Amino acid sequence: MDKIQSLISENGVVIFSKSSCCLCYAVTILFQELGVEPLVHEIDHDPEGWEMEKALVNRGCTSPPFPAVFIGGNLIGSTNEVMSLHLSGSLLPLLRPYQILA
Repeated sequence: MDKIQSLISENGVVIFSKSSCCLCYAVTILFQELGVEPLVHEIDHDPEGWEMEKALVNRGCTSPPFPAVFIGGNLIGSTNEVMSLHLSGSLLPLLRPYQILA
């Protein structure tokens, strides 16, 4: 879907989220604590949300597909993948180019 491609190519860190998803919120807060302000796109507030959800699943987002995290245009995955990278120390190097310098 062009809208997804546009968002991930124009923004370094994108989280496709649903406003009622506590795991989406947790991943967003983690990124903010690591100094990154991701673009959070709430698909349940988007008129094309259902089509976007189907397109994300077709791109390889697992079930449940939210949050769907992209860093540098690459699909990282959902909460399990993000937390595994964080616990192994591999997440911060991926986010470093997108950290806001204080």
